[in-house]
Amino acid sequence: MSYSSATTDVRTAEGGDVLALPLVGLGTYGLRGEAGYRSLRDALEVGYRLLDTATMYENEDEVGRAVADAGLPDVRITTKLRQSHAGREDEFLDRSLRLLRVDVLDLWLIHWPPDGQARPDVWERMVAARDAGRVRAVGVSNYSLAQIDELTAATGVTPAVNQVKWGPALHDADLLAAHRDRGVVLEGYSPFKATDRTAEPLRAAADRHGVSVEQVVVRWHVQHGVVVIPKSGDRDRQARNLDVDGFALTDDEVAAIDALGR
Repeated sequence: MSYSSATTDVRTAEGGDVLALPLVGLGTYGLRGEAGYRSLRDALEVGYRLLDTATMYENEDEVGRAVADAGLPDVRITTKLRQSHAGREDEFLDRSLRLLRVDVLDLWLIHWPPDGQARPDVWERMVAARDAGRVRAVGVSNYSLAQIDELTAATGVTPAVNQVKWGPALHDADLLAAHRDRGVVLEGYSPFKATDRTAEPLRAAADRHGVSVEQVVVRWHVQHGVVVIPKSGDRDRQARNLDVDGFALTDDEVAAIDALGR
């Protein structure tokens, strides 16, 4: 097997250093309790070095315990501030750091726009946490470009990451380019739910390379430079989804898959 080791650079400060974020991580929604802990340990053992959690997932303790018990120095952790916790950023950052068993969080996101609004005041407090050294990088999730621009205009600081639902059926080249123009890394969740896995371009590429459709979807994200966080509690599926460095999609294959989003 050839597990993905590709990374992308995420800004940690305006004009400052960058954080190397793996392009393939594990979504952890639903991985709770002892079974969830075991699945998280499996993921780390097969090679995942990015775990994505959130306050609302109620599994930060399991994530933190799995990472601590694994004893690996290079695991990146993302968590998210629940939109209903706007105004209580420091309180819930303290809670997340405690449950995750870390002194500094790698990436902290606003999970959804609070009340559907960009909320520069919330963003300012997250940036302050970054500047205080409690978080390495800060970003948003499920924000529109207009909302990202509002944060930038109000504070002078652009989110390092925008995590959104993404997959071949949702591909939008202009949206991806617009994020890059702003220096925002796009991160995709629910890649398989956002995909018709019976689509001919995916099945054809899978057959041609001798891999699964899911591996094609993950590889497509990697070749576009989009961070992808497929979710699975099954060790074999975890390993398969990460095993995407042993093949590359051709330009024609990428273009055919891109066309699924039109």
